[in-house]
Parts: sequence; structure tokens; C-alpha cells
Amino acid sequence: MTDTSAPSANDPAGPWAIPVRRPIPGDDKPRSGTSFPRKVWRFLVAIKDALALIFLLLFFLALFAIMSGRPNTALPVSEGALVIDLNGTLTEQPAEVDTVSALSGGNQIRETRVRDVVHALESAADDKRVTSVVLDLDRFMGGGQVSLAEVGAAMDKVRAKKKPVLTFATAYTTDSYQLAAHASEIWVDPIGGVAIAGPGGSRLYYKGLMDRLGVTANIYRVGTFKSAVEPYLRGDQSPEAKEANLAYAGALWDVWLGEIKKARPKAQIAPFIADTTAAVRAAGNDLGKASLDAGLVDKLGSRMAFERRIAQISGTADDSRPWEYKAIPLENWVAANPPAAHGDTIAVVPLIGEIVDGEAKGGTAGGETVAGHILDAVADSSVKAIVLRVDSPGGSVTASEQIRQALLAAKAKKLPVVVSMANVAASGGYWVSTPADRIFAEPETITGSIGVFGILPSFEKTLAKVGVTTDGIATTPLSGQPDILGGVNDEFNQLAQASVENVYARFTGLVAKSRKQPVQKIEEIAEGRVWAGGTARQIGLVDQFGGLPDAMADAAKRAGIKGQYHARYFEDEPSEFSKLLAQWAGSEQEEAAAAPRGWFGIAAMNRQLTERQIVQDLSMLAKAGSIQASCLDCRAYRPAVVRADRGEAKGLFATLALLLR
Repeated sequence: MTDTSAPSANDPAGPWAIPVRRPIPGDDKPRSGTSFPRKVWRFLVAIKDALALIFLLLFFLALFAIMSGRPNTALPVSEGALVIDLNGTLTEQPAEVDTVSALSGGNQIRETRVRDVVHALESAADDKRVTSVVLDLDRFMGGGQVSLAEVGAAMDKVRAKKKPVLTFATAYTTDSYQLAAHASEIWVDPIGGVAIAGPGGSRLYYKGLMDRLGVTANIYRVGTFKSAVEPYLRGDQSPEAKEANLAYAGALWDVWLGEIKKARPKAQIAPFIADTTAAVRAAGNDLGKASLDAGLVDKLGSRMAFERRIAQISGTADDSRPWEYKAIPLENWVAANPPAAHGDTIAVVPLIGEIVDGEAKGGTAGGETVAGHILDAVADSSVKAIVLRVDSPGGSVTASEQIRQALLAAKAKKLPVVVSMANVAASGGYWVSTPADRIFAEPETITGSIGVFGILPSFEKTLAKVGVTTDGIATTPLSGQPDILGGVNDEFNQLAQASVENVYARFTGLVAKSRKQPVQKIEEIAEGRVWAGGTARQIGLVDQFGGLPDAMADAAKRAGIKGQYHARYFEDEPSEFSKLLAQWAGSEQEEAAAAPRGWFGIAAMNRQLTERQIVQDLSMLAKAGSIQASCLDCRAYRPAVVRADRGEAKGLFATLALLLR
């Protein structure tokens, strides 16, 4: 029988023709062996297509949100009240929003840039479109004392033009009242009031906890007053640190009281602060009434009553809703009224936050980043002078030196270099200021802290608690050092201490050369001691009182500028995506029931700030590895913002919980 499935030699296609499979009866049923993988494949392709569509949709939504979220340069009303909603903190440079924290619902406090508020107030003073100014301080979390004084001075300029300035809050604290005192009308909710705490408070000391855990803190420092490492060495504050802290806190408090008395001369501020409890009892346990009786506030009223008052001054947006007034948001006003850019260019380089090695985003001073901005200004032929705006408690010595070297490059090009100190310019913040031709500060600036330290934890006792030991060999005294598991030996300790002492000698030498004083005299005011700006000027660490405009005027004079000049900021602006996240996070916070408002809201936020302090303190141990010129106590005089690394915090607390079990 002939096999019809195989080609024959006489086949026209030849012996190499591909055999054609003929259908077999009953073979038209689907084969389960091939259909299931095909179905899985189709399912996966469908998922891929769906995800692609979703991501594409999200991309266009984000693009639309970014474009529409930008402040409109066209004002929403032809005239009305300029509304400055200080929800969060005032800062020299807002930090980049943490994407993970924002998208996961983390607590991201909104930050408002000081110079935007000051410029808005100063430009509104002479603009007929602004009929009043409103500061909403209900969720204000504070700012540095220098920053608050600058905003207060700008509020005074508005009032000098006979324009009403009104503030509202459920509860006024030290920082919010410093602003409110400059208003023509201070409103407070009847359920709230004013309670001034002033500078001071307690901090945490970890010596007992570290002893319990068996953690050894190997500390290398120079300076009697370098109290940054005391929380790891002691269970309380040393007498020397307490003396120094009281001195500069007292000086800042005197400046604060003087500003309030000048702004509200009829207010009985001193007796009210001295015995707030007695004033409240005399008012029938009503803090709001006590605040009114003492002249600290002008009106007791709800938010709706406050808004009706603004509508009376600036007009209503809708006649059927008399509490809705014509409002011009700060963001729109700033976008529509940018600062003038006439005349020659003076570069302003912000150095804000902790000084760290490498690059860093806004709110933190990366040595590589800030030095790069300075060198960009040096390379720009239009720049006639450089003003370094410092608001930093210091940090890494190597990063501080990198920034100082960049300033020396500017001086080598014959560019004037002037330093303008904001709230804090201490330790590393003073190190970077040493090349300046002139240093400006305010009486309430915190500066000095000329001292360095290093800290390195070791865990030999911790491991011994769980029965773990270490052993090995050494070919030199420094083999395997620093051994954080087996313990640091004497040779390494001596070498580390010598390195710290060498850096300290370099620090005092730089200050002596900058201030044109003998090293011995600098050593008398150094040793890590912190000074208020008023005292710092008396002892020669600061040349002149004044703010950023004064520093720019001095820089212009040194550069030989005869006519107009303007500031050009050399800094990294937050990305559009970051701005969108900040706007989104801010709106989420406004809708949150637990948003800080009133006394209980403030107490809740203080608890979160305390948790952040714990994370920062423990992070210093976890991240130890470089010599630091840092003033940890100075952090209390800068805006406090909850921006904890969530993963880092969880890791630290998880480790502590495990060891304490």
C-alpha cells in the first residue's frame, strides 16, 4: 500500500517538498495542551496593556496638574485682601518634598519661604490692588527669630501706608505672637488665647540607655562648651553648657520682649508672662478673655466673624455669602509680582540647614552643591559680588572646608564676599563665614560654637550581653581599627583625638586670621561656646548688625557699583513634581482632622517633633564617621520640621525594641 503522506520522486515539488498533513477525522477538537499557555499569555498581555494605559493616564494627569497647579500670574480679583496663610513653618529655603512620605500619607509640614513673604508685604504696601493684609496663623508652626522679625518689619511697612493688617489664630504661641504683635488687629478664637513660653526646655540624654544596652560612645572633642556630645556622655546638662545656654537664650529673650513692647506698647506683656495662671484665674479661667484684658489681642471672635470683618474692609466675593471676602493668595501675588531685576547682579548663595558631604537638595547644605553654586557665580561674568546667606547649625568639617575653598576662589577673582547670617550661623556655619570681607548678623542671630568633635559607637558590651565575642590577629596597632564590634583600642583613640585637636587648631586659626586677632584671644571665646549676635559683635565675631539688604548694599559698595543692583539667587529650585507634591500634601493636611490647631494640636505636633529629635540623636550614632563642626543645641532656634526618614526611624526603634526585650 502506497504511503500518500510522503512525496514521491515524480512529485513536481521534488523529494524535498514539505509534507502536508491531511486532516484526520475527529481531529478538529481543541488541544488542551496548547490552549492553556495561550490563555495565560493573553492574560499577561492584557495586564501589560492595562498597566501601560494606567501609567500613561497618570502621566498626563500629573502633567495637567503641574501645569494647572502653578500659581496664576493673573490675580483672581482686581483688588482685595492679600492672604498669607502660614500653614507650617517659615524657612529660608523650603526642602524638597519627600516623594515616598507624601504619597504614603506621611506628615510633611508645609514650608513657606521667608523672602517670598517679605517681598509680598513690601510690594503690597504701595499697591492699590491690595486693600488689606491677612495673616492666617492658625496652623503656624514657627520659624527662626530673625526670620520672624524680618516679616514683622515688612508688616510695619504695610501699616505705615495706612493699610489694615489682621491676624487670626485659635492659639498664639511665642513665634506666632511675634508676628501678630505687628498687626493692626489681632483676633483670637474665644476657645483659645495667648500663652508665651519663651526660649528654653529640656532635651534627652541617652547615657543611661546606652549603658543598659552596652553601647560605648567613643567621644573625641575639644572645647569645654561643646555640648553636642553630652547626651551620650552624661545623664544631665553640664554646668558649663547650662551657663552658656542660659546666656544666649536670655539675650534672645530680651530682644523678643523689646520687639513686642515696641510693636504693642500698651500690652501688659511682662506681668501676663510672669504669671499667666493668675491672669487666667482673674478672667474666670478664660484664657481668651485674659489675653484681651491684658491688651495682647484686640478681638475675640470665630473664624467666620473674622472673615466678615475682612469682607467689610476689602469687599465680598459673593454678596449672598458675606463671610467670603475678596482674597489674593500669597502664591498668586508672588507669581504676578516678581522682584525687579534692574542694574548689576549680586549673587546670593543660600547655605541652609545641616552641612553634609556630597550633594543635597533644598533645606540641607550639601558641600558639593553649595560649592558648585558659588563656583557658578564665580564663572558668571555678570556677577559683581557674592553674598553668602547662612542659616545653619554646621555639620561636616570636610563639607564646610569645601565651601570655604569655593569662596576663596571667588576672592582670588577679586569678587567681594559678604556673609549675611540669618537665624543660626554656628560651628560649621561660622567656618564657612571666615573668608568674608564683612559679616552681618542680627542681635538675635545664634553664632559662634567654634569647636569640633567626633563620635564613634562600639558594641563589644552589647554583643557580650548575648554571648557574642570577637577575636582575631593584628599585624600593626591599627589593624582592624576602628573595631566597632570588638572595641576601639587606645592607639586608635589617641590618633582620633589628635585629629580632632588638629582640626580645632585649624578652626581657631582660620577665625583668628579672618578676625585679625591673636589665636590666644580666639581660644578664649571658642571652645564650642555659643553666642547671641549682640554679644558676638562685642567680642569681634560679627562686624555689623543688619539683614540681607544691608549685606547686599555693602557688597555693592565693595564692588564699586554706583547705580542699581539686584539679587540673583544661585540655588536649586524644587522640581515641578516636588511643588505638585507639596501642594497636594498641603491640601491633604488642611483636610486632615488631626491637623495642628489650638493647644491640643500644638501639643500633638510637639510630640512628633520630640520623636524627630530622638531619631536625629540616634542617627548621629548610626551615621558617625566624620569630624563634625556642629551645634546640636542650635537646632532649637531654626524652624522645626518633621521630615524624618521613615525607614531609618523604624530601623532604629526596631533595634532598640529588640535589645530592650
